[in-house]
Amino acid sequence: MKFLKKNLLIQIVIAIGLGSVLGNYLPESIGRIFSTFNSIFGGFLGFSIPLIIIGLIVPAIGNIGKNAGKLLLITTGIAYGSTLFAGFVSYGVSIATFPNILSLGQLGDVAESTKNLAPYFNIEMPPMFDVMSALIISFILGIGISKGDFKYLEGVFNDFQNIIMSLINKAIIPFLPLFIFGIFLNMTYNGQVYVVLGTFLKIIGVIFVLHIFVLLFQYVIAGMISKQNPFELMKNMLPAYFTALGTQSSAATIPVTLEQTLKNNVSPKIAGFTIPLCATIHLSGSTLKIVACAIALMLVQGQSIDFTVMVGFIFMLGIAMVAAPGVPGGAIMASLGVLASILGFDTEQQSLMIALYIAMDSFGTACNVMGDGAIAIIVNKISKNTTEAETISAS
Repeated sequence: MKFLKKNLLIQIVIAIGLGSVLGNYLPESIGRIFSTFNSIFGGFLGFSIPLIIIGLIVPAIGNIGKNAGKLLLITTGIAYGSTLFAGFVSYGVSIATFPNILSLGQLGDVAESTKNLAPYFNIEMPPMFDVMSALIISFILGIGISKGDFKYLEGVFNDFQNIIMSLINKAIIPFLPLFIFGIFLNMTYNGQVYVVLGTFLKIIGVIFVLHIFVLLFQYVIAGMISKQNPFELMKNMLPAYFTALGTQSSAATIPVTLEQTLKNNVSPKIAGFTIPLCATIHLSGSTLKIVACAIALMLVQGQSIDFTVMVGFIFMLGIAMVAAPGVPGGAIMASLGVLASILGFDTEQQSLMIALYIAMDSFGTACNVMGDGAIAIIVNKISKNTTEAETISAS
């Protein structure tokens, strides 16, 4: 039972399975109870998203800007570039692949189906401000804190971040399986569940292949820059990869990632700086998953996909990933605001995104962690070149 309680993936798999089966047998009166819970929880989630954005993004930007030396800017730039690369590769492959393997437009809007389990009552929970306002406020405050001496304000938002993390870990994550159960119960009731499950399996296969491609690309680049064998570099990082599969947390894997990075001839100073930093700001595997899942859901629901909108989404998602805590599910929680504000995802679409994301969370985290090792190798080489150039200049 302890294993089940701590493993969110198993909980969600069970919730999807039970919802997909019981929707055929439970009487409508019972189903409406779960629909009522979903209505209340969905409203609470919508209320919480702007607060989550501010609570995660303001401290992230503020702390990254502190003591922003050249090495910090270089590492952050490489991490952001790697995240954007993964996002655009995912977009290109998804647009080229998904229309051929998914049932386009068959799902429609879950909320607009003619046969749904109606809640017994609703509780309105309007957010204090909309998602875009929260993003703008976060950027203004975060940049302001990073550039000025606002220790009191910085402390306030660091404390607020702890409150938001407690909100996520104690009031949102524990109820997600029940929320997802209710959604799949409703989709079974209205006959849409098999399209969704088929979509899930196809997306997971494509994303796994994309992860392998992105890792190969990262280590080929790292190998070329450091003049080392990329496959040997990847082999050295495998213990970190498999640890991440088990922990589902970049932060929890830092000790192993750090130890294996040192075996790739990275100096202890550079490894000790880049690995903890990248565990927070470099989420190429997570970005890859979110972009692919978003495109897939839009296609099966018959929504049009505009290239310029997706470009803005990927750039904003890369920034949101900087705010993602290195804990299981942190990336998808940080991305909810961007999904809502740019792609217009409602709470049910967001919940499907969460289910898809958690289903592949281990592999996404492992991809993030392996990528951190590649960035450390690149930064180490740049640091050496910079030091040598400064030595020559001084002499």
